[in-house]
Amino acid sequence: MKNLLDTAIEAHGGWDRWQQLRRLSAQVSIGGAMWHLKGWPEVFADVHVSIDPHRQHTEYTPFLHDGQHALFEPDRVAIVADDGKVIEERHAPRQAFAGHVLTTPWDALHLVYFSGYAMWNYLTAPFLFKLPGFQTEEIEPWDENGETWRRLKVTFPEDVHGHTREQVFYFSEDGLLRRHDYRVDIIGSGAASAHCVSEHRTIGGIVFPTRRRVHPIGPDNRPLPERTAVSIDVHHVDLA
Repeated sequence: MKNLLDTAIEAHGGWDRWQQLRRLSAQVSIGGAMWHLKGWPEVFADVHVSIDPHRQHTEYTPFLHDGQHALFEPDRVAIVADDGKVIEERHAPRQAFAGHVLTTPWDALHLVYFSGYAMWNYLTAPFLFKLPGFQTEEIEPWDENGETWRRLKVTFPEDVHGHTREQVFYFSEDGLLRRHDYRVDIIGSGAASAHCVSEHRTIGGIVFPTRRRVHPIGPDNRPLPERTAVSIDVHHVDLA
């Protein structure tokens, strides 16, 4: 049987095409219960996000007000005016979540950090797993709605920021990503989430899921669809 990571990368457009990219931008709508819980309802209801596909760098435009944007990198987050003036910034941003629990409200820079690393991971999977330091292992398959999905356990290196170091990705027979399981360490709840993806589209030779829904996981490892922590709808993607 073909290596699962190689199968997934080929199904999503191939490594050679991914390596040609220098910029990825998307118009997205992000919602769900988590933003209300953290004190930021509707903050990303209609926003432009752009990433560097090959290193952790994410920008959201506009952010909070017209004329400014949010900037995420692993060691620094900032709110920056369009003329380049730094309005607010924080170094070592992950440390600012120490002691947080699920109901702890976020300030604007907490929001930039979480949404920055999360979207970068979502838009670059499964290609990022070929970066140095990632460890991957195919584990037992999973039956979902009459289909058998192959599963890849991925251990993230410490220098790539994500929800947690060990995550599990589910791929259908055609090699496309269908589900992604994780815990969010910085939230502090310890609860597992199932990030379900669908409505894949091929754009510029790369395949993207355009509908994402994050649900709690029940005791039988099944998502609980009646509860949506995060929703992401991708309306348009540009590649450069």
